[in-house]
Amino acid sequence: MSANSADAKQQWEIVLVKAGRTKIRYPAELLADDGTRVTVRAPWAGDGVRDFGFVRFEPGDVFTEYYWRDRWYAVKEVRDAEGTLKGWYCDITRPAVVAGTELLVEDLDLDLWRSADGTAVLRLDEDEFAASGLATTDPVSAAAAENALDELELLARKGDFEDLLG
Repeated sequence: MSANSADAKQQWEIVLVKAGRTKIRYPAELLADDGTRVTVRAPWAGDGVRDFGFVRFEPGDVFTEYYWRDRWYAVKEVRDAEGTLKGWYCDITRPAVVAGTELLVEDLDLDLWRSADGTAVLRLDEDEFAASGLATTDPVSAAAAENALDELELLARKGDFEDLLG
């Protein structure tokens, strides 16, 4: 083993699936995996700028992403190219599945945004979730997704949000 091999960053592939199809696939650097939570870091993987009105994701942004094997969400800390915190974008997902260095996450449409200063906590895409039909086709998963959104919103509003990621 060479002296540099211990310093090598392990690259993982993040695969986000939505409605049975791969929505996006991108490389990420593994920061930690404790058997329950996987933490990775990746640059903004989208094309160009995505302006949501309350935040802009753009080239140079860096996402530190937290995925759980036993929770119905993923939390993404978003920083600009200079390292200034923009906030946290949370995807409601099925628990993450890890296969080798691939992390598979199924997006369930619901999202939550919390601004860096905590003054904006926004529930997003509830209309898309309703239109997905999950409540009819898989009511147990739909209830788990709604509960996960409620849990994240409560943490974000109480100021305990950062503790979740510590």
